[in-house]
Amino acid sequence: MASAEQRLGELGIELPEPSPSPNYLLTKRHDDIVFLAGHGPSKLDGTGSVTGKVGREVSTEEAREAARLTGLHMLASLRAEVGSLDHVRSLLHVLGMVNCAPGFNDTPAVINGCSELFVDVFGEEVGRHTRAAVGMAELPYDICVEIEMQAAVAPD
Repeated sequence: MASAEQRLGELGIELPEPSPSPNYLLTKRHDDIVFLAGHGPSKLDGTGSVTGKVGREVSTEEAREAARLTGLHMLASLRAEVGSLDHVRSLLHVLGMVNCAPGFNDTPAVINGCSELFVDVFGEEVGRHTRAAVGMAELPYDICVEIEMQAAVAPD
């Protein structure tokens, strides 16, 4: 079976450069657990983020793609913290938050975009995780999704 880094190449995925925040850490490692702060769907071309309420300005499919895009940024941050995605032993938990229009309740379909990316990259044994996919009235800067995660990694 291919490693996570090999799978990225096979899938034609090039991860973006992480963009650190001056106010908080994107990742925090404690022993063999890495906590990833909430990441959003920043466009890869640098033109901003995917914004709007899902179920109004943003379709479920567009939001699903935004969740996948968010997952790419999370993988970039995780790689920057541990040096290689091959050091990841298990993705533990994902919290996906969806900026929902009133009445929109298909949040799991949106966050599947991120979860499926993780399984594609890591395989089922490492990439499957526990998860919550919840609707929010608002998210920062009107982004359509925000996702955070915890991962177990090989000890230093």
